Amino acid sequence: MALKLSEKPRILIVGGGYVGLTVAQQLQKKVKAAGGIVTLVDPLPYMTYQPFLPEVVGGHIEARHAVVPHRRHLKDTEVITGKVTSVDHSAKVAMIGLGEGDSVEVPYQDIVMAAGATTRTFPIEGLAENGIGLKTIEEALGLRNHILERLEAASVMTDETAKRRALTFTVVGGGFAGIECVAEMEDIIRAAVSQNPRLSQSDVRIVLVEAMGRIMPEVTEDQAVGVVEHLRGRGVEVLLNTSLGSAVDGELTLIAMADKSTVDTFASDTLVWTAGVAANAVARSSSFPVDERGRLTGSATLQILNEDGDVIDGAWTAGDIAAIPDLTGAGPGGFCVPNAQHAWRQAKLLAKNLYAARFGDGRIAEYKHDSLGAVAGLGLYKGVGNPMGVKVKGMLAWAAHRGYHGMAIPTLERKVRVAGGWVNELIFGRDVTPLRDLENPTRAFYEAAGGTKEKVKR
Repeated sequence: MALKLSEKPRILIVGGGYVGLTVAQQLQKKVKAAGGIVTLVDPLPYMTYQPFLPEVVGGHIEARHAVVPHRRHLKDTEVITGKVTSVDHSAKVAMIGLGEGDSVEVPYQDIVMAAGATTRTFPIEGLAENGIGLKTIEEALGLRNHILERLEAASVMTDETAKRRALTFTVVGGGFAGIECVAEMEDIIRAAVSQNPRLSQSDVRIVLVEAMGRIMPEVTEDQAVGVVEHLRGRGVEVLLNTSLGSAVDGELTLIAMADKSTVDTFASDTLVWTAGVAANAVARSSSFPVDERGRLTGSATLQILNEDGDVIDGAWTAGDIAAIPDLTGAGPGGFCVPNAQHAWRQAKLLAKNLYAARFGDGRIAEYKHDSLGAVAGLGLYKGVGNPMGVKVKGMLAWAAHRGYHGMAIPTLERKVRVAGGWVNELIFGRDVTPLRDLENPTRAFYEAAGGTKEKVKR
């Protein structure tokens, strides 16, 4: 049975993240009134608000509240849960994989490449088998439960070697995501340990590994130094100019960047990888040119450019998948940094420009945005940042972080759900209850039904 699709002239949005969701919201009703259809394609049925992933790890936000369901909030958009495998812009068609080996060819009039970014990794032996990223809501929820499960398991271990391994938590990457993650991990670990009389905080080892000589390039150097001191004061081992050399069987080898000598070797049941992102691979699967980092070459008007630097008609892009020039001159390499602040504003302008070019007077504007600064949460009541160029830390920075992102997450419904969770936590305290068998949810039934062979996860 063929997938039923609209026959109206189509604006195809590849990716349902911050950019894709916002563009669809801005265009869906207007395009429908003009006789067209907006179609959004994404492998997931929801948009993930990634700045909240560390808070999901810390247990402040319910995982389902940090995502925005497409169908609920895109009533006038044709939503396809699938993966774009190729784009042929000369023929104005995209091939979409639907799962179970099925695929469909979707024609379009205009295309918006907004597939965002994926985790960037390196060929480190053992990383794929033992690491966990922090790019998806599933990873954040899985990490939270893994941490709490390791603590609970360690509390009844009699083998000291196994206990040390279970209570050793390692994070690789000292950017915003890594710092917020390790801070939230320290917070929830401390809270869980305080409720378990068989554990002591001195039993816990938390290690942060960063290849550069400093952390958090988004803040000033003195603020970055202050965060390192703050984390070390909380018992986190911060190792700068250090990289992960191997992770085979959970046995981690850390090496110095200067001379590649071994810095430390230890076993860790928890290895979190937050060392950067890469443009979604769909960019290379399209007929559009990409730069050396795999990003689509975009213009200040958020249109895709060809190899000669000319605008490609009917092709648009924004967000982490695109190299968009930063007209303020502040961006590294002359391009906008991949963050939610730029993604949201680019998406709104892209929607206006696309509509003007296709249905309006043809007048389009260039994207230019002066950064509002950055604020990072470092656990409950702790933070650091420079909003509007003003250096802040502690509770004020934490409040600014929650205030900004509480307003920035799309849709009023999600804002209210997130705020409600925060209020509940302030009243009743942090919930450190682990959920068991998330990776193997049918285990209990399998055992009750008398299964005798090894249970296969599904």
